[in-house]
Amino acid sequence: MRIGKGKGAALCGVVLCALLPGIGISAEPSKKPSKGAASASGERHLANVRQLTFGRQNAEAYFSFSGNKLIFQSTNNWMKDSFAATHRPADAGLGCYQMYVMDLESDTVRLVSTGMGATTCGYFFPGDRRVLYSSTHAAGPNCPPKPKRDGAYRWALDDYDVYAVRIDGQEMQKLTSSPGYDAEATISPDGKTIVWTSVKDGDLDIYAMNLDGTKVRRLTDEVGYDGGAFFSPDSKRIVYRASHPTAPAEIDRYKELLAQRLVEPGQLEIFVMQADGSNKRQITANGASNFSPFFHPDGKRIIFSSNVETRGEGGRPSFHLYLINDDGTGLERLTTEGQFNSFPMFSPDGKRLVWVSDRNAKEPGEFNVFLADWAP
Repeated sequence: MRIGKGKGAALCGVVLCALLPGIGISAEPSKKPSKGAASASGERHLANVRQLTFGRQNAEAYFSFSGNKLIFQSTNNWMKDSFAATHRPADAGLGCYQMYVMDLESDTVRLVSTGMGATTCGYFFPGDRRVLYSSTHAAGPNCPPKPKRDGAYRWALDDYDVYAVRIDGQEMQKLTSSPGYDAEATISPDGKTIVWTSVKDGDLDIYAMNLDGTKVRRLTDEVGYDGGAFFSPDSKRIVYRASHPTAPAEIDRYKELLAQRLVEPGQLEIFVMQADGSNKRQITANGASNFSPFFHPDGKRIIFSSNVETRGEGGRPSFHLYLINDDGTGLERLTTEGQFNSFPMFSPDGKRLVWVSDRNAKEPGEFNVFLADWAP
């Protein structure tokens, strides 16, 4: 799911190689902006908070398996000196997210997507030499059109497919091929399984597959949206967000919008299931927008973003990070700064937290990536 105003926003809430066969993308790394300190008053679990990006929209930053790199999406134009910038239409991909890898040790940022279409939901493969992400570039070089809002917040189900590629942009492999939306892909900590959300069977459900795209199996089948899936540290469970309409009128409305390739869930709850899709349990039941869940390193708690306490501050919802036990008890608010805090992920060693926030923003609609040491 994308929270923001950038073009090509997708639910996680997504080929130059196809257009120019045999040509790969090789983006030379560029220096990223210097790190700056960020205020974190009252946030007792977050120590040494650092701002890693500055300006425009930066979202969904996720650690590599080694913990020394991040993959993230951004509307910043770090690709200006790359192959992609000189081998695509002048306006292609501008204004919507492209995918980048940030090296936390060398302070460099490298473009890994094609620079065309919109991208979303990046994640590292084991070994940190390859990444996956979803992209619309096979459907066209420009940003997908934004849907009409009609007074409600809607997400467009654009033609995203999941791709795997080396971190230098070479050797791209298409992992999904069904028409419509395929995005929100992540990989299990044991490095064996990809989960993602697809409309391939007529609804928005979570699927699993092997790392090479084979052995696809469906994990959810409830009417409504299921997505944003992440594995537990032991790879045995999956946490995800869902919106399941129950009243006949709500179901009809959901299906009507789905036929228009739109989704409009006003409420999202957090769920947990086994890695094979069994034993589904609802964790939150507060009627708010709860999303971007991720397991705490102890495997017993879940961090997520919600507007449960702040549904209309300043005329718009305010989203903050929360921690909750996996039985739905012990809700604890973690952030106080800014009006938007989301997409949290713990480092593999459990010592750091990365997330996205509008704190320190210089203009409306600006979101940046932040990194903090986790204080138990």
